[in-house]
Amino acid sequence: MSTRVNRRAALKLGAASAALPLVNIRTAGAAGKLKLALWDHWVPSGDAALQKIVDAWAEKNKVEVQVDFLTAIGEKINITMAAEAQARTGHDIYAFDMWTVHEFADKLMPVDDIMKTLIGQYGKISKAYEYLGIAEGHWRAMPVGWGSAPLTPCARISMMKKYAGIDVQAWYPAHESTPDAAKDWTYDTQLRAAEACHKAGFPFAFGCGSGSTDARQTWGATFGAFGADLIDAKGNVTVDSDNVKIALEYCKKLIPFLPTDTVSYDDASNNRALISGKSAMIWNPPSAWAVAKRDNPQLAADCWTFPNPKGPKGRLVPMRPYFWGIWDFAQNKSAAKDLLLHLAQREQVEPMGAAVAGYDIPPFQSMTDFKIWTEVGPPAGTIFNYPIRPWHDAEYYITGSSGPPEIAVQIWNRSVVPGMVSRMVSGQSIPQVIAWAKDEISGFVR
Repeated sequence: MSTRVNRRAALKLGAASAALPLVNIRTAGAAGKLKLALWDHWVPSGDAALQKIVDAWAEKNKVEVQVDFLTAIGEKINITMAAEAQARTGHDIYAFDMWTVHEFADKLMPVDDIMKTLIGQYGKISKAYEYLGIAEGHWRAMPVGWGSAPLTPCARISMMKKYAGIDVQAWYPAHESTPDAAKDWTYDTQLRAAEACHKAGFPFAFGCGSGSTDARQTWGATFGAFGADLIDAKGNVTVDSDNVKIALEYCKKLIPFLPTDTVSYDDASNNRALISGKSAMIWNPPSAWAVAKRDNPQLAADCWTFPNPKGPKGRLVPMRPYFWGIWDFAQNKSAAKDLLLHLAQREQVEPMGAAVAGYDIPPFQSMTDFKIWTEVGPPAGTIFNYPIRPWHDAEYYITGSSGPPEIAVQIWNRSVVPGMVSRMVSGQSIPQVIAWAKDEISGFVR
């Protein structure tokens, strides 16, 4: 299925929602039937936990609710999404991943009132969610923790100490800290650590395969941290800027220390590298650590998760958020709004997050104090710093978000950023790589 987004007028991000009054939109007594299509969580216990919460709400509100958990394997959830949008019938509430909110924005009911209420309750929300959730000046779907996962570094504690002289637990302890504790965690430090661990035979498992979502996130955030924007807010191609050249110079220095098969990496390659004990560090959600906990507990007890390195433009954490939206052809919009607001409350978000061992990251920073990230181990506190916390001096980042979403989604789909890195791996020069990327992106904006 093509995921190209129709070109739209420049987005007035946040303008409409900011002007709305703070209201209570609960619709007591909303009866009838309601159908949900949600992502089938990779942690099996997650679906059951969510179903339990929905069932309790349904009983209380006398609404007959059907929840269908659709897998992402084989693009089933996206294929079904497109079919329902075309037929204008199906579920009331649907789960949207990354760019699909913009793709189907004209078929989604605005949820500005829900978002105004939630922001009033829980505070500011990351620009990453605004970028993907707001289209044509309106929130078109509600950002959720369910399935939302950043790609943060997960390092072997002992290897980083032994080979790179770095104590990652001192940088990011399992308790409140200060930005100064991790001031030395920069891209220059990552380069030196990568060289040291590579020499010891345990390279950082960063892939640049064209079909890898992880690669798009890793190199997208790396370029973003250097201010290496490939397009600007007006859609102008900026590939040949000084910042892009600086980012490519950094990649050129890092490439010799990457795995020899980096260009053929898929999304499971880095997981396997960590779990097998062949890598000192990866960028990934805690899924790799979770599998190690099951299959290799001793190795899992030597892992620590923490925010990404800091570049000239900040400490950017690559994020893949999920949203739940209401189709404009939904049969029970009132009950759908009521349920969405209910599921977004802290009292529901926390048990859902606990059920998936802290994998999901809520959209509100005020919810990063859930006990799950303190309690999960081994070792104790291993994913305490997985969610961005106030003292991390970091922010979530969407690859290509310097420009309009209808162009950025093509940069994402065509793997332009990791493609630039893979071409350098193959021996192309920086001018050659820039020329290729410029030609690619120019084709998106014609």
